[in-house]
Order: sequence, then structure tokens, then C-alpha cells
Amino acid sequence: MQKTTFDRIYSFLHGASLAFVIIGTFITFRIFLFLGVVNALSASFVFLFISLVITLLIDSFRVNRLRLEETQKQTQILEKIQMHLDDTKLLNN
Repeated sequence: MQKTTFDRIYSFLHGASLAFVIIGTFITFRIFLFLGVVNALSASFVFLFISLVITLLIDSFRVNRLRLEETQKQTQILEKIQMHLDDTKLLNN
């Protein structure tokens, strides 16, 4: 399967965002640990939630791109059908 530039960028950003989530959550926990375990867990959860939302935004770019590609394919098929119908109308007249 041939990968486009968009697919390569998407794969990189997706992997980087997941690594950012894992490492960032751990670092956030360690930074806020001096305030207590409950506060550190709370801060880590907030960081985790925000970074997972960002990851979902990156995934939505890919979904929209796939939807666009599928719509373009369907448009090409419909144009071919319309041309074929127009040709048969001309032949019948």
C-alpha cells in the first residue's frame, strides 16, 4: 500500500501524541507529588484528559480526510453514470 504524505504526517503525529500522553502524565504526576498523592493524581488526570482530547482532534483530521476521498470517488462514479446516461439519450433521439 502506498502511503501519501498526509498518512505519514498523521502516523507521526499520532505516535508522538500518544508518547506525549504517556510521558507527560508521568512527569505531571512526579511534579505534583510534593503536594500529595491525591493532588498529583488530580493534576495527572487533568493533563491526561486534555492531551487525549488533542489526540482525538488529530484523529478527526484523518476521518475527515477519508470522508473527503470517499466523496471524491463517489462523485467520479456519478459523473461517469451521468455521461453514460447522456450518451444513451443522444443515441435514442
